Amino acid sequence: MRIPGFTSTGSKRPEALFGPAAPRGLPVRLARSAGAEVWDTEGRCYLDLIMALGAVALGYGHPAVNAAAHAAIEAGTVGPLPPELEERVAERLATLLPWMERTRFLKTGAEGVAAAIRLARAHTGRDFILRSGYQGWLDWCQPLGTPGVPAAISRLSEEIPFNDCERAQALIELAGDRLAAVVIEPVVEGPPSAEWLGLLREETRRVGALLIVDEIKTGFRLALGGGAERYGLTPDLVVLGKALANGFPLAAVGGRREVMEQARRTWISSTLATEMVALAAAVATLGVMVDVKLPDHLGRVGDRLFQGFAALATRYPEQIEGAAGVPEMCFLRFRDEESGIRLTRVAAERGLLLKRGAYNFVSLAHDASHVDHALAILEESCSQVRD
Repeated sequence: MRIPGFTSTGSKRPEALFGPAAPRGLPVRLARSAGAEVWDTEGRCYLDLIMALGAVALGYGHPAVNAAAHAAIEAGTVGPLPPELEERVAERLATLLPWMERTRFLKTGAEGVAAAIRLARAHTGRDFILRSGYQGWLDWCQPLGTPGVPAAISRLSEEIPFNDCERAQALIELAGDRLAAVVIEPVVEGPPSAEWLGLLREETRRVGALLIVDEIKTGFRLALGGGAERYGLTPDLVVLGKALANGFPLAAVGGRREVMEQARRTWISSTLATEMVALAAAVATLGVMVDVKLPDHLGRVGDRLFQGFAALATRYPEQIEGAAGVPEMCFLRFRDEESGIRLTRVAAERGLLLKRGAYNFVSLAHDASHVDHALAILEESCSQVRD
């Protein structure tokens, strides 16, 4: 093995999918993918509910996206000048998310949130950050004691509990004029309360801090404008990634013009942020999302899956506590870790890839028959594990 930890993407490790000491015979390496299915290197086909950790919302290998990417490759992929595609994607995003008055592009969600944090610090002249959810692996958001991360950096941010109004208000008041920004995921294993979102918006304005919404998972799924649109929130900055280019590597940070103009003062740049393949894929992806009204489809199909998860919890309470998340991105909450490990292993043996925790994702390629097939496999798997 030349790659420490088996793979460069932590959530794709065999132990992340199937628990420690997973037995031989389970899928560990991808050969190809299409629509809602993937094939491993042994040639076995699986119905997939993980969808590249949410990076694919139209289904694997969508023809319109592939065609756009192929055309960009033929056009040369990269060059010494910024491509006009960069401005086209920024204009389209401003149409779909009006709070993205100005936009910068990067390649990963973690880079995007880190850029938003730097912009917030440059704009406010402050250093301290409050965060809720998962914002990636870079130094600024790692908890105290993380190997390789200086303690001084970890002390510049603190976690704010999701949906806890009392704690949020106390932490914002304590930070006061040290607070540069509050960054949140709009969904953390469940929807946000209107009270919590309203408090964050009001209190950040009161102390002169920014509100950053991390839409890397929720962007274009909960609404074309993401969680901010669905829950009626106007952020100062927003970060997009994952489904933005249907699996091609692209992220975006955007928001209020006066905040984004800080990108002229501080340094945010990447050689391949403007390669044309991902930008072309994003143009095609956004076009399909609008044309097919993607959030409506994901809502319908996702609700079928979510209700099926809840029904499984009713029938197999010794294994499953319930369904969690929201229909577009949901998961089974297991009684204990061993129950989740056993069920995902048996399901994989029967042809279904399921994430044990947050989240599983439906896509445009999933329809009612896919969901029903997945639920039938889970029913058989639960029964086998119980017996």
